[in-house]
Amino acid sequence: MAWFVLARGLFAVAVISMALLLRPINAPLAVNAGFGVLLALLFILAETRLRETSVSHLLGALIGGVIGLGLARTIAAAPVWANASDGRVMFLHSLLLLVLPYLGLVLGARKGEWLEPAKFVSLFRDAQPQQRYRILDTSVIIDGRIADLCETGFLDGTLVIPQFVLKELQMVADSSDAMKRNRGRRGLDILQKMQKMANLDVQVSDTDFPHVREVDSKLIELARALPGKIVTNDFNLNKVAQLRGVDVLNINELANALKPVVLPGEVMKVFILKEGKEYNQGVAYLDDGTMVVVDNARRMISRNIDIVVTSVLQTTAGKMIFGRYIEPQAAQGRTDVQAPATSEAAPKANGSQATPTGANGGEKTARVARSR
Repeated sequence: MAWFVLARGLFAVAVISMALLLRPINAPLAVNAGFGVLLALLFILAETRLRETSVSHLLGALIGGVIGLGLARTIAAAPVWANASDGRVMFLHSLLLLVLPYLGLVLGARKGEWLEPAKFVSLFRDAQPQQRYRILDTSVIIDGRIADLCETGFLDGTLVIPQFVLKELQMVADSSDAMKRNRGRRGLDILQKMQKMANLDVQVSDTDFPHVREVDSKLIELARALPGKIVTNDFNLNKVAQLRGVDVLNINELANALKPVVLPGEVMKVFILKEGKEYNQGVAYLDDGTMVVVDNARRMISRNIDIVVTSVLQTTAGKMIFGRYIEPQAAQGRTDVQAPATSEAAPKANGSQATPTGANGGEKTARVARSR
């Protein structure tokens, strides 16, 4: 950094000294010195902006500008019959010298990525099916399910691991926090396992984007340059990449799509693991990790019970199932409650008719007792 500051200072002193000695403006020394300072600042500003530009874009701009200048000189010299002293012809020559180099400079800078070796060689290759690239994110490597998915053969194409992702993974593995350190080391073990798979093509890409700071933005730029798809389970990266027009393969969305469909009213067997947040609730989990909230199941913790599904809630984080536990005795009592009620109706009716008879007999007995 100190070397850059020293070089810029010497350059500014040289420009100011040249302005003072040669006096490009017919004015006092102070005006020429100010003109030299202004020129030095403009050149230093241009240098700082160009320093953030990639080499391929700089080379493309240079080649485009040279080609444009050559075309302008050729076209200007072609019409030998034209009167060079005519103002219109001079204006046309000057316009060509300005327009063609400018177009070459701009177009060469915008198409500079075609000067990269991989893309430059692809121009001379035969037309072949385009290779499919799958760019891995740090989160999906640490997650670990990507290795199982590749082992099953559902993920095709070439897996690309960028160098900046490996650097971020190494920083996580060297963290002072024990949990982060274990996650980083697990991610490195996952990569080593994937490299040993026979039918899997894994490549480490050295392509970097110095003008981009965030790793997520670098992944998007790499996916647009290859082109390829980003494999991740980061929700925010998924949304930003889709806004930038980059295809994303989200592992969490795949896992949610593979979960079994459950409809309200179905009966399912679950294991109540813990107590729920609400009163008299129990919480269970399916084999795929789906949480099941069960009413009336608080006292059934550590037991397998049958529940009736009441509703299913789909969220961005996953799926939640709500159910209700019905005790077997209560269910059986509800089914049997109607039959005894009909059988007891007749005795109650007979008893209501016998009551007056019994009452009359009691009155007669009391009257006989009084007469005696």
